[in-house]
Amino acid sequence: MPTLHIEHEISSFDQWRVAFDRFSERRSAAGVTAHRVQQPVDDPHFVVIDLDFETVEEAQGFLGFLRTNVWTSPENSPALVGMPQARILSPAEMG
Repeated sequence: MPTLHIEHEISSFDQWRVAFDRFSERRSAAGVTAHRVQQPVDDPHFVVIDLDFETVEEAQGFLGFLRTNVWTSPENSPALVGMPQARILSPAEMG
């Protein structure tokens, strides 16, 4: 199961959460099967998001959507500070 892992600085978690919640239907339509939102214990102005998908192609498509339609728009990402770091991860084979 591929995971789109995103990290970025934010100006306000409450403001960020409102924007994140606005895209819940879009996440579902893009194939997100589960998500996790975490913050460092010592930094309330930073957020880490993991979005799980069934396929790498779905993760790539949603990453493209975020880069084109969300992260470049102050209206869509009002609490975003700087540009997020994102990568698509897959489970490592441990053997």
